[in-house]
Amino acid sequence: MMPFCGIFTSSNLLEALANYCFETGSYMKNIRNFCIIAHIDHGKSTLADRLLGATGAVTERESQAQLLDNMDIERERGITIKSHAIQMNYTYKGEEYVLNLIDTPGHVDFSYEVSRSIAACEGALLVVDAAQSIQAQTISNLYLALENDLEIIPVLNKIDLPSASPEEVTDDIVDLLGCDPEEIIPASAKTGIGITEILTAIIERVPAPKGVKEESLQALIFDSVYNPFRGVETYFRVLNGEIRKGQHIKFMATGKTYYADEVGTLNLTQTPKKVVSTGDVGYLITGIKEAKEIKVGDTITDAKSPTTNMIEGFEDVKPMVFAGIYPVDTDDYEELRASMEKLQLNDASLVFIPESSAALGFGFRCGFLGMLHLEIIQERLEREFDMTVITTVPNVSYNAYTNREPNTVLLVNNPSDLPDPSKLNRMEEPYIKATIITKSDFVGNVMSLCIEKRGQITNQTYLTTERVELTFDMPLAEIVFDFYDRLKTVSKGYASFDYAPIGMRESRLVRLDVLLNGNIVDALSSLLHQDNAQDIGKKMCEKLRQLIPRQQFDIPIQAAIGAKIISRETVKAVRKDVTAKCYGGDISRKRKLLEKQKKGKKRMRQVGNVEIPQEAFMAVLKLND
Repeated sequence: MMPFCGIFTSSNLLEALANYCFETGSYMKNIRNFCIIAHIDHGKSTLADRLLGATGAVTERESQAQLLDNMDIERERGITIKSHAIQMNYTYKGEEYVLNLIDTPGHVDFSYEVSRSIAACEGALLVVDAAQSIQAQTISNLYLALENDLEIIPVLNKIDLPSASPEEVTDDIVDLLGCDPEEIIPASAKTGIGITEILTAIIERVPAPKGVKEESLQALIFDSVYNPFRGVETYFRVLNGEIRKGQHIKFMATGKTYYADEVGTLNLTQTPKKVVSTGDVGYLITGIKEAKEIKVGDTITDAKSPTTNMIEGFEDVKPMVFAGIYPVDTDDYEELRASMEKLQLNDASLVFIPESSAALGFGFRCGFLGMLHLEIIQERLEREFDMTVITTVPNVSYNAYTNREPNTVLLVNNPSDLPDPSKLNRMEEPYIKATIITKSDFVGNVMSLCIEKRGQITNQTYLTTERVELTFDMPLAEIVFDFYDRLKTVSKGYASFDYAPIGMRESRLVRLDVLLNGNIVDALSSLLHQDNAQDIGKKMCEKLRQLIPRQQFDIPIQAAIGAKIISRETVKAVRKDVTAKCYGGDISRKRKLLEKQKKGKKRMRQVGNVEIPQEAFMAVLKLND
């Protein structure tokens, strides 16, 4: 090995060594790119904290719980919403290794981000809770990892818990992976047990990245974040070639070209470098101000000599759930628009367009990845921008075909966009493949719930004598509302749920309208299956009767399908006893006063407005309470 000449301080010695290794090509064999996949609350973020502490990537002063989860909502809920990446250095048998941890979200709503993070790695830590065993999202992410030929390192976490069953869960993992029990690493991220063994396994079992430094640049974008001072920061993994500061680069999905103002690696704080080479993970700053210009899964290449091979697996993130978001005060519309645009810079998967409602005024029709995504956006609007908003009933996207053009698809994101029933040929709704893992005691309850939600069972597998995997084909619209909460209730918390879209299927759907005082409230309209519409319409009327405050006139609440009223409730008027001053005399005097009051109420009902409280718009979500 050629000796280094000159005098180096401790701060620049590592950089000089890295530059030398880049030139000689020996750097790549000491890189390990890995991710952690697990179900929600199986200790993924805590394990990441322990690995950062063990490798010295963070000092004791910098360390805190859930270090990579930098949003308050993530910390409070104990979930990872945004994927993160961080580089660690670790010395093993006298050699310096670079470990790139690409953290992944754990919730099903963010499965596309998980798939792109997995595609940027060569290995994955499969973390399983010793008390909860294998869950649905664990299996889903495991299949993603296996499709990408990742080396799987099983980790049995939380072995220190009194309720842990390490022997039983070890057998479950062996059955799932077909590995030897000795390959499973027992650990406790909370107490630090097994952390050294995990680091050793990463170095010995995860293969070094493959790639050719001399080829044209080919880098995978797996995440992006918005910096208000520097624009969008792009996180990437270099598969071939290298990316240099000042290089003229191109994003293949959008076809746009930029200059690499700054490149570097992702330590706890960003470390600028002159070059990020094959196999490494880094960040890129080009001064882009629009988050929509960067798409997760896109390929970065050199603008002058671009690669011809785009990295497989890229797709535009499609919203699955749609809902209207309106300001409580209509004067705050422009402020809400500004808040939504700022949120979109940090979350490119949020889609919104302006819309107006007769009941709520001006607002936005927003597309979300799922119900959790909707909740997070609503909460961030209230916390970060101090915006109090009204969210309408969530719904999914449907395909409508008219009699005039039976082969032309009309996309329906809003019930008010549905064509007139007389002109409608047929409708299609999105279906999903739902995977539920539960205890065998609750199979009957779970099946009843899924059949109630129009599910069709396609498979039933006993993973063990106590644990069953159920697979259903279900309409996405049926799981949007209260499905997850009810699943947890009927299984006493012992059920996990995962889903994947399987396409559109023809369905008998009708639009259910809610009329208040004879006027349609468009924000309460919903598209429902014909068999369920009557029952839901009746429940909605009953629920609204409890929520709408009494006025000085009767308020009729009606549910209608087209021109047919299917249910009615009445909020009775607050009445003044006008006959109280009559102490006797002819009955005709009392009748005269009551008739006069009746005429006044009728005139008031014609000109009066009914104020709808905010909770009424989400009442449909709690019809079973």
